[in-house]
Amino acid sequence: MSSYGVAPISAPSSNILSIPFRRSLHISLSATIRQYINTKYDQHPDMFQHDLETIDALRRDAVNVREPHLSGIKKLQVYAGQLAWIGGKFPIDIGAEFTWYPALGYHTERPLARNNLKYELMNVLYNLAALYSQLALNTPRGDTEGLKSAANYFSLAAGVLSHVQKSVLPELRMSNPPDDMDNNTLESLVQLFLAQSQECFWQKAVMDGYKDASIAKLAARVSDLYNLAAEAAVTSEAISSAWIHHMNAKHHHFAAAAQYRAACDCLEKRRYGEEIARLKDAVICANDGIKEGRVSSLNKTVMEDLQALKRKLEEDLKRAEKDNDLIFLNPVPPKAELKILERANMATARVPPQVANPLDYLGDHAELGPALFSKLVPFSVHVAISIYEERRDRMVNQTIIQELENLTEKIHTLLSSIGLPGSLQALEKPLGLPPSLIQHAEEIRQSDAINKIQRSFADIEKLRSNDWAIYEEGKAALAAEEEEDEQLRRKYGTSRWLRPQSQADPSGSKFWAAINEIGGYFQNSASSDEAVREKFTANKELLEILSGSNQSLMNYVPASTPVETSGDLKAAVGRLRSVYNDILRLESRRRKKVESLREAARRDDIKPDILKEAARLERTYTTTPLQTVHFEEFFEKRLDKLYEPELDALEKEAQDQENLLTLLERSNREFESQKRLVEGKGHREREQVLQKLNGAYFKYKEIGTNLEVGRKFYNDLNRIVAHGFRDAIKAWAAERRIEARNLEEELNMPPLSNLSINQQPVQSPPSGYTSPPVPQQQQQQYQQPYQQSYQQSYQQPPQPQQYQQPQQQSVFSRPAVQSPAEVSIQSWAGGQVQQPQIQPQVPPQSAQAQTSPMPGTWNPSMGIKFGGPSAGGSQGQEGTWSANSGIRFG
Repeated sequence: MSSYGVAPISAPSSNILSIPFRRSLHISLSATIRQYINTKYDQHPDMFQHDLETIDALRRDAVNVREPHLSGIKKLQVYAGQLAWIGGKFPIDIGAEFTWYPALGYHTERPLARNNLKYELMNVLYNLAALYSQLALNTPRGDTEGLKSAANYFSLAAGVLSHVQKSVLPELRMSNPPDDMDNNTLESLVQLFLAQSQECFWQKAVMDGYKDASIAKLAARVSDLYNLAAEAAVTSEAISSAWIHHMNAKHHHFAAAAQYRAACDCLEKRRYGEEIARLKDAVICANDGIKEGRVSSLNKTVMEDLQALKRKLEEDLKRAEKDNDLIFLNPVPPKAELKILERANMATARVPPQVANPLDYLGDHAELGPALFSKLVPFSVHVAISIYEERRDRMVNQTIIQELENLTEKIHTLLSSIGLPGSLQALEKPLGLPPSLIQHAEEIRQSDAINKIQRSFADIEKLRSNDWAIYEEGKAALAAEEEEDEQLRRKYGTSRWLRPQSQADPSGSKFWAAINEIGGYFQNSASSDEAVREKFTANKELLEILSGSNQSLMNYVPASTPVETSGDLKAAVGRLRSVYNDILRLESRRRKKVESLREAARRDDIKPDILKEAARLERTYTTTPLQTVHFEEFFEKRLDKLYEPELDALEKEAQDQENLLTLLERSNREFESQKRLVEGKGHREREQVLQKLNGAYFKYKEIGTNLEVGRKFYNDLNRIVAHGFRDAIKAWAAERRIEARNLEEELNMPPLSNLSINQQPVQSPPSGYTSPPVPQQQQQQYQQPYQQSYQQSYQQPPQPQQYQQPQQQSVFSRPAVQSPAEVSIQSWAGGQVQQPQIQPQVPPQSAQAQTSPMPGTWNPSMGIKFGGPSAGGSQGQEGTWSANSGIRFG
C-alpha cells in the first residue's frame, strides 16, 4: 500500500492502466444452499450432492484467479454462468454472506460482506474484466499482432464492465454499492479501457504507415475517450487522483498528436497557414499535458512521450513559420475557424457471449458445463405456485362460496321475516316437539355447540394476540432503526450523514406504509370479531335451551290447542310445505356444493403441471430467467377450466332461488289468510318460540362459519406480519446498521489530506525560513487542541500566505493543493508523527537563531513571524509580516 492507502497498482506504473483483482474470503456456498433446500423445498438436499460439491469447487477456482493467465477466463466465466443460472432457482438473499475486498480506492483493506447473489456475480465479473485488462497490459505491443490482441482484451474488459453497469448493478438491490463498482467508477473504467483499445488501433495505424489524415481521426477519438474517462473519474470515490492526472495527460497528449497529424496533412496539401494554426494548438495541448505531470508524478514513459512530442511540435512550428513568412505568406487562421477534426472510432465495448447470454452455454456438452441444480424446482416456480394457490382460494372462497352463502343468508332473512318454519310447525304439531327441532337440538348437543364456540373464540383471540405481538415487534424494530439513524444524523449533521432517512429509503418507505395497511387489517378484523361475539351473545340463551334435554326443551315450548282444519287450510299448508321443502333441498344441495368446492380446491395440486410448464418455458426461452409473470397465461387457462363452470352456475342458482322465494311468499300469504280463520288458543306463542329456536340453530351454523373464516384470516395474517413484515424489517434494519457502521468508519477517518507530511516528498521552503523543532512532549500537549481547532475550521480553513516554490514535488490524492499551514495542522491531527525539521541553507550570521528553538507551536491565528532584521534595520524586533513590506531574510 502507498502512503495514501491506495493499492500500488492504482498508481500509473505503465503508460497504460489495468485494474487489480478483488479478493474474497472463503465461504461454503454449498452449506447455505443445502440449508435453504432443506427448509424451503420439498426435495431432499442429498439429491444434489454432486451439484453442491461442484459449486464450491467452481467458486474456489474463480476466487483464486490472481494472475493474468488465459486459463482464468474460463474459470471466471463458468462460475459467473452458474451464478446467473441459480439466480433463477434461489432468492437473491439466499443466506450466504459473500465477503469481498475493494480493488480500487482508499479502503482496499476494508472488506464488504453482503447476503446477495447478485453482489457475488458482480464481483466475479469485475475480476473477469480485471483479468482482460491485465492480459492486455502484459501483451507485447511491439508488433501489429500484439496491438490487435491488446486492443481486443481492452474491448472485452470494457464490455464486461459495461454489462455489469447496465445489467447487474440495477438488479443489485443495494443502496450503497462498493465505491469501485458504483455507476460513476464503472463508467470511468469503461471509457478508460475503450480509450486504451483505441490507442492500440492508433499505434497500429502509425506502425502500418497509414495516412496522416486517418491517424489524426484515430488520435482525436483517443483524446475524446480519455477525456470521458477523466470526467467520470472525478465523480468517483475510488479512482485516485494519480489516475485522473494520467487520463488528463493522455487526453492532452492525443489532442496534440491529432493536431500534429492534421498539420502534416495540411503541409502535404499545401495549406500552410492552417498547418501553423494546428501546430500552435498542438503545442498548447502538449503543454497542458506536461502541466499534469507537474501537479502529479506521471509515468516516465508518458512524460517522455509528451516532452518529445512538444520538441517535435516546436521544431516543426519554427520551420513552418519561417517558410510561411519567407515564401508562402499564407494567412494563419485563428483556432475558432479551424475545422473540427473528424473522429474514427475503432474501439467498442464487446461483451463476451458467455457473459451476455450465459444460459446458452450451459448444458451437458456445452462450453460452461451442465447447469447445476437443474432438477430443483426454480424459486420463481415456488413463488408462482403460491400466487396460483392464493388466486384459486380467493376465487373459490370469496367469489363462489361467499356468493352462495349470501344467497343462503337471503333465504334465512326471508324465512325469519314470515315466521317460517315456526308457523307451520305450530299448526302441524300443536303438542310436543317438531321432528326437525329435535334433530337440530341433537346436532347441537352432539357438537357441544356452546363450548365449541367459546373455544373457537379463545383460539382466535390467541391467534390475534400472537399476530399483534409480531406486528408490534416489527413496528418497534422499524422505530428503533429510525431512532438510530436520527441519532447518527444529529451526531454527524445532515451535510455529512447523506444516506436516505428511514422513511425515505425505498425499502423503508414500503415498511412504513405497511404499518397503516396492516393496522387497517387489525382494525377491520376487530370489528368483525365483535360482531360475531354479539351474534353469539344474542343467541346464547336459546342455544343453551337447545343443548339441554328434550324434556327441558318440551317444557320451554308452549303447547297450543288443536284446531279443526278446513280443506282450504290443508291445501294451503300442503302448498307451503312443498315449497319450503324445495328450499330446504336447495340449501342441502348448496351445502354439498360448497364442501365439494373446498375439497376440490384442497385436491388441486398444481405442482406437476407447473413443472411441465416451467420445463417448456425454459426450453422455449433459453436466454431469459423464469419469472412468475411467465405463468400468467397458464394460471388463467387452469382457473377457467376448473372453476369457470361454477362461476357460470352462480347466475342460474340465484335465478332458481329467486323463483322459489317468490313462490314461497305467495304460498305463505295464502296460508296466513286461511290460518287466521281457525287459529286456536296459544297458537301464536308456540309459533314464536319455535321460530326463535329454529333461528338460533341457523345462527349457530352461521357463527361456526364466521369463526372458521376468522381462524383462516389470522393464520394468513401471521404469514404477512411475520415473514413479510417483521422478519423483512429486521433483515433490512441489519443491513442499514452495517451500512451505518461503514459510513461512520468513513466519517471518523481523517480527511484525505490529513496525512503525515513526512510520508510525502517535502516541499522546499523559501530561502531563509526556518521551521523550529517541536519537542515531543510539547507536541503531545498541543495535539488535541489543534485537532479540535482543525475540525471546527474544516469548512472554512484559514488563508495562509502563499510561497512561490522553486519546484513542486509532492503528489496529492486529489488535484487540490494544500497550503503549508493546513498540512502542518493536519499532521498534528494524525497524532503519530512529529513535525519534521526542515534545515535549509542559511547565511552564517543566522546560524545562531537557527539553534535556539522558538517557544510554543505555530497556528494560523498567530500570523507568520521572521527572526531577521526588519525593513528599518533594527535588530531583534519581531513583527507580523505584511504584503506591503516585502520579505527580507537574514
